Amino acid sequence: MSLRLWGRRIGRLGALGIVLALSAIVAWTFALSWRPSDKYEFQGVDVSEQQGAVDWWTVKAGGADFAYLRATYGADGRDLRFADNWAGTYAAGMRRGALHVYSLCRLAVDQANNFNTTVPRVGDALPPAVLIDFDDDCQSRPVRNVVLGEVRRFLAMIEAHSGKPALLKVSKRFESVYHVTGPIPRGVWAVQDFFPPDYAARPWRMWQASDMRRIDGVSGPVHWDVVAP
Repeated sequence: MSLRLWGRRIGRLGALGIVLALSAIVAWTFALSWRPSDKYEFQGVDVSEQQGAVDWWTVKAGGADFAYLRATYGADGRDLRFADNWAGTYAAGMRRGALHVYSLCRLAVDQANNFNTTVPRVGDALPPAVLIDFDDDCQSRPVRNVVLGEVRRFLAMIEAHSGKPALLKVSKRFESVYHVTGPIPRGVWAVQDFFPPDYAARPWRMWQASDMRRIDGVSGPVHWDVVAP
């Protein structure tokens, strides 16, 4: 094969590589800024201390109608930025709610006490939410009836404190093992990037549509959420 022919083939492969690389960059850029359509009237974020300080006025101006703020995790973990975020969202005129990250390794009573002593009871707050997923730091896998009983106990305690039914933010992998959304009649907050999820036993009330969105006012990626129309 002649050197000229080899050169042409290498040139074509190089051009194809450039096209593919540019396509990947465009797709990635689109993914970082993507949000669901305006048929979802209410859209917002959920954040934790991992995002650092948040400029809530800028976040609100960027289209966020509400914010869920991680407050606690397990029986003794407290988000270091919860108090600042709670005050900042209020000052910016945003609806805000508190989120607890549930642990299979700790008693529900202790986790609920952690949440209730951290989160103020205010009438204008959104319903409390609990994130239920597997955690690498907790290898415990109780039987289903134990999990259901403990989650119900946790919910009863935080709902007595907040005066509102809670949301269950349940991952697909947790739901596939424990099937909690059927026997626990609470609003479902489902999680799946870009495509509306259908893994829960009941229609979702809130959907975490992206875990990589970039918006002004927040350092790094943020969870973007929408309320069911």
